[in-house]
Amino acid sequence: TPCTILSRQLTSLFLLFLTFPAYLTVSIEPLPPVVVGDAVTLKCNFKTDGKMREIVWYRVSGAGASSLPLGTGTRSHPAALLRVQQKVKAGWWRERQTALSLMGIAIRLPEVRISDNGPYECHVGIYDRATREKVVLASGNIFLNVMAPPTSISVLAADTPAPFSRYQAQNFTLVCVVSGGKPAPLVYFKRDGEPIEATPLPEPPAGAGSWAPRNLLHRDLDDTKVPKSLAAEGEVGGGRPPATVDPPRGLAAERGSVTETIPETVVSREFPRWVHVAEPIYYFRHTHAPVSDGTVEARATLTWTLNPQIDNEALFSCEVKHPALSMPMQSEVTLVAPKGPKITMTPTRARVGDTVRILVQGFQNEVFPEPLFTWTRVGSRLLDGSAEHDGKELVLERVPAELNGSMYRCTAQNPLGSTDTHTRLIVFENPNIPRGTEDSNG
Repeated sequence: TPCTILSRQLTSLFLLFLTFPAYLTVSIEPLPPVVVGDAVTLKCNFKTDGKMREIVWYRVSGAGASSLPLGTGTRSHPAALLRVQQKVKAGWWRERQTALSLMGIAIRLPEVRISDNGPYECHVGIYDRATREKVVLASGNIFLNVMAPPTSISVLAADTPAPFSRYQAQNFTLVCVVSGGKPAPLVYFKRDGEPIEATPLPEPPAGAGSWAPRNLLHRDLDDTKVPKSLAAEGEVGGGRPPATVDPPRGLAAERGSVTETIPETVVSREFPRWVHVAEPIYYFRHTHAPVSDGTVEARATLTWTLNPQIDNEALFSCEVKHPALSMPMQSEVTLVAPKGPKITMTPTRARVGDTVRILVQGFQNEVFPEPLFTWTRVGSRLLDGSAEHDGKELVLERVPAELNGSMYRCTAQNPLGSTDTHTRLIVFENPNIPRGTEDSNG
């Protein structure tokens, strides 16, 4: 009968339909790099002609390690998502489960962290047409790239404190340290607001005073003020008579020592006795190292032959460009030689037997790099018998009457210049100590 024929045809079509597997494809929308603190939604798209079983998001924990399910959802039983979340008791998901929510076939991270960086997978399962016991699976993957802007930047001198060289040019290195960024930032230097063209340096200098590409550095010295010992040893000009070069205008008065008179103290400044006539050649090196929190610490160095004649009061800045920054981050320093140290003495009226402290409190200007301080006693040794003492403070314990009128020199120097400050110690009699009772040590 027609009904029987139609029934057989429908049965054949149904059986033919069951012989083909269900159709299922999965895709995840790509994401550009995101910045720490941003809200991110991972979307999982799929197409199928079968009956949905479940959708599961995984965060891949690494090669050879098991993945951790972030959430599971079924169209027929939405409550299954909560049951799966409650079963996960450890790891990344436990920390973030209150911040994640399944929106159909997507997960949302309200505030991205560095720890969220990594691969993710979306797994979709449907029931096979022939039997509900057989499941057809498909998956898609995506890598969430989380960026972090640098959190700090600083510029410092590579060798501080360092002495001043009166007769010989020396190399100087600035170091720029940038922390907290991901990926590694782009770091560069400027001088007085202008970018510095530097030669890349693949290896770090062997030492601030020893490393130098001698064939690239040109130095002329004023032979009228070169020590004879240096000239005799052939260290200046390779054994040839060095050329005498007039200093730049305005610097002639600074070629020697300058003396300033300050109440109770005498300050003298020392300037280099050589003239550097060539343009500086800068060498640049950039490295970065990973940090445990997933960020990097970048270090950039700028090395050149220091010329105090023109580098004194020069402004150097380190700038950083990073895709997570809307504008460059920078830190700057001004190279300045020490000038006019401020010295205090306590007590101001020292008596025999007192402990006297002579301290450098500061300068008449901001000084960079950090100065090196050396104390000496003019014409004799210090109270403890030493020739000199390093540090910002000189302590004289139980001063004897014999120190009355003694002069003390504090030398403050950095690679740009040196300054000497002399101060006189006045010791008054102590009525509490009868005369003639002091021992030989005071």
